[in-house]
Amino acid sequence: MILNTGNRTDIPAFYGEWFMNRIRAGFVYSRNPYYPDLVTSYKLDPQVVDIIAFCSKNPIPFLKYIDELKDYRLFFMVTITPYGQEIEPHVPNKNRVMDSVKVLSQKLGPKAVTWRYDPIFINEKYTVDYHIRIFKQMCERLSGYVDTCIISFIDLYAKTRRNFPGVEEVSMKDQMRLAKAFQEICESYHIHLKTCLEDNSYLRALNIDVSGCMTKETLERAFDLTLKIPHLTDARKGCHCLLGNDIGTYNTCGHGCLYCYANEDHDQVKRLMQEHDPLSPLLIGHVKKTDLIRTAKQESFIDRQISLFDL
Repeated sequence: MILNTGNRTDIPAFYGEWFMNRIRAGFVYSRNPYYPDLVTSYKLDPQVVDIIAFCSKNPIPFLKYIDELKDYRLFFMVTITPYGQEIEPHVPNKNRVMDSVKVLSQKLGPKAVTWRYDPIFINEKYTVDYHIRIFKQMCERLSGYVDTCIISFIDLYAKTRRNFPGVEEVSMKDQMRLAKAFQEICESYHIHLKTCLEDNSYLRALNIDVSGCMTKETLERAFDLTLKIPHLTDARKGCHCLLGNDIGTYNTCGHGCLYCYANEDHDQVKRLMQEHDPLSPLLIGHVKKTDLIRTAKQESFIDRQISLFDL
């Protein structure tokens, strides 16, 4: 199975101690965000957990744990964008984050560390030309350390509109100009450019990979293995990424990014983060008497059948 940690919060940035306590304990609980009394128990055993996937804006606090996780296959997607603290109030300096990507790459390999440059939005400060200039600088710095860069343009979810007043969709004209420039830059730095659920028609014409972020093929390539994945429901229409089995919790990311889809508001995030106990099997709070705890059905997806050609 694939264990996810990053669709709802940023565990490497804020909850690394808790995560390692769960690894050492051998299990973790995850509360269902839509049915709060339903808790799923996952066994943290490398025999059934084929890959642990992280999505982070700041893996720096987590670097000290990487060697202890040597029995697991780790896949990191690290988001590095060009925005300042007025947009991303608590994200550390981008140069420090890029340095952490280099450390991850040296330990895990470039194919297991993906750079995300998203979401892309345009305003008077962050213009198309600004994005192109900064993107080129980042590619130059990360070349050789990341195999792939994923881009996407901002989606105006209700939470995003509420927390980021005045933000607008990126026009098709600007999308096309950025995509074309980014593709040319990536080619020059030997970085594979992919998109996340964008308009395929013009992207395909630019020879940009539109297959998805964390697909079966992506993970197979990262770890040089074959996965036998059962039929899974798409996380979103058209999304073929393997995003289930997430142990995170919404409204618990402390970065405070204005465009975030996972946080409702600052007050709720602050309250929930105060309920975090590094020793609890749950990321936030503790098990209640009314909770129904179910054990997840876990099995390895790795095809370990030996080919006749290998005999």
